[in-house]
Amino acid sequence: MGPIFIGSEIYRGSSYGLGHPLRVPRVSTVMDLCGAMGWLAGRYVNSPRAKPAALHLWHEPDYIAALQAAEATGVATAAMQARFHLGTHSNPVFEAMFRRPATGAGGVMLAAEMLRDGGVIYVPGGGTHHGLPGQANGFCYLNDVVLGMKVLRLNGVRRIAYVDIDAHHCDGVEAGFAGDPDALLISVHEEKRWPFTGALTDDGGSNCFNLPVPRGFNDTEMRAVLEQFIIPRVAAFRPDAVVLQCGSDALEEDPLARLSLSNNAHVAVVRALRGLSPRFLVLGGGGYNPWSVGRCWSRVWAELSGADVPDRLPSTAEAILRNLSWLGAGRAPAEAMFTTLKDAPREGSLRPEVSERIKFLEART
Repeated sequence: MGPIFIGSEIYRGSSYGLGHPLRVPRVSTVMDLCGAMGWLAGRYVNSPRAKPAALHLWHEPDYIAALQAAEATGVATAAMQARFHLGTHSNPVFEAMFRRPATGAGGVMLAAEMLRDGGVIYVPGGGTHHGLPGQANGFCYLNDVVLGMKVLRLNGVRRIAYVDIDAHHCDGVEAGFAGDPDALLISVHEEKRWPFTGALTDDGGSNCFNLPVPRGFNDTEMRAVLEQFIIPRVAAFRPDAVVLQCGSDALEEDPLARLSLSNNAHVAVVRALRGLSPRFLVLGGGGYNPWSVGRCWSRVWAELSGADVPDRLPSTAEAILRNLSWLGAGRAPAEAMFTTLKDAPREGSLRPEVSERIKFLEART
């Protein structure tokens, strides 16, 4: 089975609301760009919507019922807000607040089933790594990562390595799998950033490694983390499947983080992890600048599908990027944001604090 891209039109027709960071078009932009480049032919699969009973694999039935009720009525009661964290600024009530995350979860769970016998699948609408069993958390109403990993297990895939390069720590995934000897969890995230979990010394149980990195974390430093820690640790674990949460909020242009990666770093992680397991599931995640997200996640698909990325985009793809708008842009994007998918490298020094943290994790057994 060749690489598969799982997407949905629900991302085009739904939004968290005008004041929310996730008002920006992300997955729809990736679908449009990859379609314009001719990269989806014969590889695109429409995501199903997970049914409530399927979501009960990890989420509490009362919470799923409340999420559906809030969507149906357009209101989260005071009790829903207090118990389930629905109707908050981070997790607002909106028209598709159940259907949209249930579609993301359905896509990831389908991918996990399809990977039973091996393969590579990309679900850019997945990666909601903050969701908790009975609460919405950090823009995440469900945790499709945990659900997907559990479906892999149901399909006989035992040893799973999960790598997360989102700017925010994967607190929900850690809640789901910390202490599981057959799950390796690696998170590289910005220090002193919400949800303020994932300290260097927090092992969360066996095989759980957290690497908080300082502001300005650059391509040189990510390469060191990848080559000196992530690749050796995942290879030694000998996973049956690798799951990568490929959040793009660690890119320099993102408004909700202060890291300085280029999308070359994301492509390098994808390339390095692909050969370490017979099953590779790649998810989206954070990312709140529509140009940087769309370009990065499209490059990820190009890497997975073996497509050539031109130095200059054809006019059809360029038009997609030029037609994006974003009230939070502040200033006009650089011209390269419209004309190419490839970021200029963002190299820099390998700071002592990064090297020391890598060595600390290397020393853990």
